[in-house]
This record gives sequence, C-alpha cells and structure tokens, in this order.
Amino acid sequence: MRKLVATLLLGFVIAGAVAQAQWLNYPTPGIPKTPSGLPNLGAPAPRTADGKPDFSGMWEAENTRPQGIDLRVGDQFLDLGFGVEGGLPYQPWARDLVKARKASHAADDPETHCLPISIVRTFTYPTFRKIVQVPGLTIILDEHNASYRQVFTDGRPLPIDPQPSWNGYSTGKWEGDTLVVETTGFRDGIWLDKFGSPLTDAARITERMRRLNYGNLAIDVSVDDPKAYTKPWTVHLKQFIVLNTDLLDYICLENEKDIPHLVGK
Repeated sequence: MRKLVATLLLGFVIAGAVAQAQWLNYPTPGIPKTPSGLPNLGAPAPRTADGKPDFSGMWEAENTRPQGIDLRVGDQFLDLGFGVEGGLPYQPWARDLVKARKASHAADDPETHCLPISIVRTFTYPTFRKIVQVPGLTIILDEHNASYRQVFTDGRPLPIDPQPSWNGYSTGKWEGDTLVVETTGFRDGIWLDKFGSPLTDAARITERMRRLNYGNLAIDVSVDDPKAYTKPWTVHLKQFIVLNTDLLDYICLENEKDIPHLVGK
C-alpha cells in the first residue's frame, strides 16, 4: 500500500511542496544481520559475479547534519562547496552570479521551475535514488521528476561532439574497487546547488564511487570547468542505504498551486 511518508518544504522553492512517498514495508532481500537480528550496515559490500562491488540498492543523501533547511538536508544541498577551504574557486563572473542568485532567493533555480537537476545535485537532494548495476551499465533512478541517468561501463568512449544535455554523457571504468565515472556534454545553465554554483558546457566531471560497506556509499566528485572556475575542485559526498522501501515518483508540477498566483504571469 502506498503511503505518504514525508512532505519536504525546500527553502526558496516557489513550485508546490515536495511530497516524498515510498512503497513502505516491503522487505529488502539479502540484508546482512547482526547476531541480534538487526541489519548489519557495517557488513562487507555485496559483490557482483565478476567480483566487483555491487552498488545496487536504494540510497539517500547524507542526513546526519543538524543544519540546512531541513534536518534531512545537509549543507551541501545549499552550498556544494561547504567544507572546501576558501569555498569553490569561482571565476569573477561566477562569483557575482552566485551572489545575485542568493540575493534573489534562487528564484531562477531550474528546480524551482520543475526542470532537471544536475547529476551532482541529485546526490544532495532529499529524494531517494535507486542504483541498478548490470554488466556494462549502471543506472541511477531518481524519484525527483521520475528521472534517470545511465553510466556505461561497456568500454565505449565519450562522444566527441555530443548534443548538450542536462545529465551529459557518462562512461565508467573500474580501478580496483572504485568505479571511476567521466561525464561531459553538459548544457549551459545547470546549477550545482541551491545557491546556484554554475556548470557550463566546458565542464568535465569525474566521480570516484566506492561502496565502503553494506550501508554506505562514498562519492568523490571532481569538477573541471575552466569557464566557471579558476581551477578544478573536489567535494566528498555520502549516500546511506535505505531499507524496506522502493521508489514512488515525485513529479514537480503535480498539485502545483502557486503559478496562478504569481504576479506578472
């Protein structure tokens, strides 16, 4: 039975409230248990038939920080550079742009207008994700706008002249137990966080994904975007396993009530 479990009010969001609903109480198969019968989240990461770590499962963003708009939303949701010494190394125009976006309360945020969010931002967003890992392909399904991302691990090269897109084009290869994902082919106008840190069509993103144990996924994200930043930079993101539930889509415009009341529409 489907049940509404949370309504997340994301600050500065003009569109309708985010209703996060999951298919509750359906047991996750294969959960390792402690001697007392509780889930053993520190158990070794599961592995695929070829011996690689298996990232498959339901995941959510780090939710242990007592700051941010909501207790489930860490500071990196607002400012991806939280914790980076000196902050993100913006080009002057990008720094001015972020300052203006903060002053306007992120009114032009693509997410506010129900457009896609970036592949980096999805790992800080308070909806659930499901990773499905099969030979040659890893798929990331997101509740947010029922969206998806494909990471090809079949050896194909990145396209030379791609059609710019919201998610770009991703290929991955294994370095030991780390999946290294390279992504290019972004469109201009992408936001990396709620404060509006920009990503341009010159960007190349490298993700180093590791399943530390059964319950924890670590992702080091490196952004090389010479149009927007003075040098490459890296942030560390965490994902936590989610048990006994499944995806139910959240469509941004569903039950939207604000647009008819906007002045000057």
